[in-house]
Amino acid sequence: MSDKIAVIGSGAWGTAVAKVIAEKGKTVILWCLEEAVAGEINNAHTNARYLPGVELPPSLRAVPDIVEAAEGAEFLILASPSLYLLDTVKKILPVRSIREGETAIAVITKGFLPTPKGPRLILETLEDYLPGFYRQGLVYIAGPSHAEEVSRGKITGLIAASENAKNSIRFRDLLKSSRLLVFSSFDVRGVQAAAAAKNVVAIAFGILDALKTAEAPHLKGELFGDGTESLLLAAGLNEIQTLGKALGATHAETFTSISGVGDLDVTCRSVFGRNRRFGREIIEKDILAPYRDLEDLLDRIGEIGYLPEGVAAAKYVKILAERFKLKMPISLGLHRILNREIEPENFIQEFLSSLG
Repeated sequence: MSDKIAVIGSGAWGTAVAKVIAEKGKTVILWCLEEAVAGEINNAHTNARYLPGVELPPSLRAVPDIVEAAEGAEFLILASPSLYLLDTVKKILPVRSIREGETAIAVITKGFLPTPKGPRLILETLEDYLPGFYRQGLVYIAGPSHAEEVSRGKITGLIAASENAKNSIRFRDLLKSSRLLVFSSFDVRGVQAAAAAKNVVAIAFGILDALKTAEAPHLKGELFGDGTESLLLAAGLNEIQTLGKALGATHAETFTSISGVGDLDVTCRSVFGRNRRFGREIIEKDILAPYRDLEDLLDRIGEIGYLPEGVAAAKYVKILAERFKLKMPISLGLHRILNREIEPENFIQEFLSSLG
């Protein structure tokens, strides 16, 4: 095998991870869906559409042909959004080095995947499509990170989770640097559940954050403060842990580590968070107004201009909560808001009344 590394998906996070690896002297090929993005990366060494203001190393090469990107890679990192991840994986199945199990594969996408069996965690779904070599050998990488910061060398921590300790260590060593700390974990299911469900809480956090500073029907911003947001964050973490346990998490500390509370905190509080932004725009821009319900929103999600992964996750969390009979009032309340069943202000009043 060569020392080639393939990153499949040229969004902000995929580009940032590709940059980090390329700066370590590795040969990195980045697959871009759009030829124009690939051309800009190769010629101008920038990705203005997805990661503006960041200079990329000349050693990072982009291609619009996914098979060319993946063929012969020693390591392959899947970075496509969860809505498109399964279709992306199907495109690389003919690649010889993947058919033969020669390429180590990791996933940095956060979310659940829809299947005929209902929503499932990413790795267990991909194992049904990839050759048998990959069963219990895939690696899932997550943690409190933003592409805008990682690409600029801000100190960040990640978790590389796998049932295969060797593969976890291989990807840990591939990514780690003095500014990117990477730790190993065996709790693959817990890390995946936390990474997916936190986006739902982050949209709710964005709604509350906007209500802190804006008047809304029946509620004034002075009712909410930093303590209110911490209350939501803590309650949201409890819901994430509840779901994670139902999905087979094996280590309680997963939820008190960077993959749990760390990732939730940065997703809720960072100005770079797309889910937080979407929640704020529900209040500030009435962004849900053009959509009939959650399904209509998902069908037309491209109109938003960015991808809040928590929208799809809210749909799947509701299905899972009902399947396992879980009490998740914040997550289910957000589903009602996105489904246009209740206004955010009315839900907050209803929720607070239920606590009294």
